[in-house]
Amino acid sequence: MEHKLKVFCTVAETKSFSKTSEIIHLTQPAVSLQIQALEEKYETKLFDRSSSKVNLTPAGEVLYKYAKDILALYASAEKVISEMTGLVKGSITIGAGSTIGNYLIPSVITDFRKAHPKIKVHLLIGNTQKVIELLNSGNINIGFVEGDVKRHKMFSEKLISDELLVIVPSYHQWAQRKEISVTELIGEPFIFREAGSSTRQTIEKFLSKHGITTQDMKVSMVLGSTEAIKDAVENGLGVSIISQWAARKESKYGTLHLINLKEEKIVRNFSLLIYKNSVSTHAVDEFLTCMRVYPFEELLS
Repeated sequence: MEHKLKVFCTVAETKSFSKTSEIIHLTQPAVSLQIQALEEKYETKLFDRSSSKVNLTPAGEVLYKYAKDILALYASAEKVISEMTGLVKGSITIGAGSTIGNYLIPSVITDFRKAHPKIKVHLLIGNTQKVIELLNSGNINIGFVEGDVKRHKMFSEKLISDELLVIVPSYHQWAQRKEISVTELIGEPFIFREAGSSTRQTIEKFLSKHGITTQDMKVSMVLGSTEAIKDAVENGLGVSIISQWAARKESKYGTLHLINLKEEKIVRNFSLLIYKNSVSTHAVDEFLTCMRVYPFEELLS
């Protein structure tokens, strides 16, 4: 029943069966079957499907209110029992942006699991909007995103800072330099992340601040992942700007060279997100404690 209610709440919040299918990794027919089972149980329609968006019926509105309370009670029961038995167990589901999710959280999870082997940790990678949708629908316990998020239903807390640096291959003419001017980027083939990426938005904001648009740049490629960008730069297809965390291994082994920008640092925050009305479990509390005290700077050494 808990799973059906989570599916129901996700459809109610996204107003879309297809979006729900993507968020909770079920096929659309499987999502429809979960909703159909609830409608058969209560002998009434829970969603109005007559328009382009899926909206709750009056009966659906009632169930949604109770479903959120029921899911919170499930979490409360798990937490109290865990505290009574003294065993920290269960599972945690985390949603994270691509940079923090791919390059920072795996190290935390590895160390956390050594200390708490009975806790299962699931990590889902997506953009900020997807992380927020997952939190709203109760499909993840914690979110980690690039940048600051100010939403009335979300508790946001700065975790650490992230500096973006210019990357060039080891044989590039800039490879011996510690810094360059932003105007020098205009003359080099430049590789961007795809439109909508948090990293790209941060870079475009920085360039705009210094009077440069993407039209001024010699854009050689637009790629959908940081890993693809690093590979392209290593192969001499252009230069780029990425997170210092994403390039730490390549910098250590000398395949990429990191360069500062003379004008100013490009800095953003990695933020921790929790849905304000959610009830955290004992396992979630332990993971949050681990994240807040984790020695991230040591990963760069």
